[in-house]
Amino acid sequence: MNPESEVEVLLIEDNPADVELTLRALKKRNLANKVHVVSDGAQALEFLFQEPGQGRNRPSPKVVFLDLKLPKVDGHEVLKRMKSDPRTRTIPVVILTSSKEESDILQTYSNGANSYVVKPLDFEKFVEAVSQLGLYWVLLNEAPR
Repeated sequence: MNPESEVEVLLIEDNPADVELTLRALKKRNLANKVHVVSDGAQALEFLFQEPGQGRNRPSPKVVFLDLKLPKVDGHEVLKRMKSDPRTRTIPVVILTSSKEESDILQTYSNGANSYVVKPLDFEKFVEAVSQLGLYWVLLNEAPR
């Protein structure tokens, strides 16, 4: 079976340290083995919109953790594309970013984000926040099928 067909979390993050912390936090909840990581917006769009038979089977991830400041295609554009396409519109998107800018918060919610979380600077708080996000969005949230 193709491991990408079992993806529960799509992590779109360009900072290797934040990727490592996020994976560590998800591992705490036994979710890290079903995470697919991409490091820029172009890779994210390719992963999300690749047609079945091109090395990827549907289903889509249960949740997307999306950073806003990404190379190639920024997080705002990835979010806009996801929420405007019927194939990805219902996938919950959690913005996980260092930006506290009111304009970023307003823009992401107006583009359909399901949640906006500012990355805590403290290591333990970061791990706990991501752990709780994973628990809620992957295990507790009921999404349409």
